[in-house]
Amino acid sequence: MLTLSFTERATAPAHVLVRFLDRESVLLNLETEQYFGLDETGTRMWQLVTASPNIDAAYEELLAEFDVEPELLHSNLTELLGQLVENGLLQVLPADVGTIPPI
Repeated sequence: MLTLSFTERATAPAHVLVRFLDRESVLLNLETEQYFGLDETGTRMWQLVTASPNIDAAYEELLAEFDVEPELLHSNLTELLGQLVENGLLQVLPADVGTIPPI
């Protein structure tokens, strides 16, 4: 089981192709040729976690957008991210990796 810290940030690996279809999406791992379909909620989670400075920022935005209990959202987000990482469709990195330090 993946240990996930919401202080980390998520990014799509270079070998992952993402296509949005209406409000849903399909992720394709070009290395394994496996694909993963996301429904509307999963797609929104993907969009926010890959665009936010860390997973917690995406979680807070999702809490604001959806009428959901915080614990349930935390559990569902953790489960989705774990499945995506296990299938090579998402990378989770420390929040400061790949960023330019302040001068």
